[in-house]
Amino acid sequence: MKSIELQLPVTRNQVAFTRGWTPEERPVIGAVQIVHGMAEHGGRYAHVARALTAAGFAVYVQDLPGHGRTARARDELGQFPEGAGWRLALQSVRCLQRELGDWHPDVPLFLYGHSMGSFLLQDYLGRHAHDLAGAVISASTADVGPTRALGLMILKLESLRVGLDEPSAIADLLTFRSYNRRFKPNRTPFDWLSTDAAEVDRYVADPHCGFRCSTGLWIELLDAIGRLDDRRAARVPDKLPLLLTAGEDDPVCAGAKGPRLLAQRYRDAGLRDVTVRTYAGARHELLNDHCREQALRDLVDWLAQRATQAAQREA
Repeated sequence: MKSIELQLPVTRNQVAFTRGWTPEERPVIGAVQIVHGMAEHGGRYAHVARALTAAGFAVYVQDLPGHGRTARARDELGQFPEGAGWRLALQSVRCLQRELGDWHPDVPLFLYGHSMGSFLLQDYLGRHAHDLAGAVISASTADVGPTRALGLMILKLESLRVGLDEPSAIADLLTFRSYNRRFKPNRTPFDWLSTDAAEVDRYVADPHCGFRCSTGLWIELLDAIGRLDDRRAARVPDKLPLLLTAGEDDPVCAGAKGPRLLAQRYRDAGLRDVTVRTYAGARHELLNDHCREQALRDLVDWLAQRATQAAQREA
């Protein structure tokens, strides 16, 4: 596959570091835009790109605000621009989607969102889904439970004491550390990500992964999740195909329960093509777990089928 790297302008003062991969010797049948999760970066999806480009898809992923090489310095990792990070993240996704329409005209476009990226994607689909041929929502849910409102209140209080840019020890305790306790005895602080020890070790060793995110980022995330309700789902075009995936031991979305709840929300909103696929024994990062080969095959098959359907509709 061929690869590119570029700085995508988002606003006058903000750019998003973007990676792209395209098939080497075959025509592009579709373009997939990946929206990554919290405390990671787009470079971790190169193996996903290899599988997708082999099937004829172009793949692009940008480092979100405060992540990867979009962060201008080490101390910016985990920070959103004060009070505007979620909006900037949505805007950066939109900017790349528009570019893909120019770079790959006349092929279907798909969005894939994982974890925090899945919540960004849910929000985005209620705004800009009309040009898409489908979307994949990974490790997500329709209901994060009553702890969201409580956590939001606690974090707002914390921000009064430490400010919005300080890494949040409280959020780390309530989320990542809490997730990890379910898999005691723990070998690392990130056992909850995958059953594959080598993949967990790669994450731990990556300087652009595993950092604590700021109080401000957590506040914006929890606030945005609270707006993802039935009315937001009803804005999504009913013809949009959706694939919802999760590991059945994923603590973030309560295993299979989260995607099933979310699928029902979209079905109740009128969407006609909603598929749920869950994987036994897998944790938070399906595509880095023991089931990765099956999960990648399922992803490629689903995308290829919807790309063919989109091409037939345009014919």
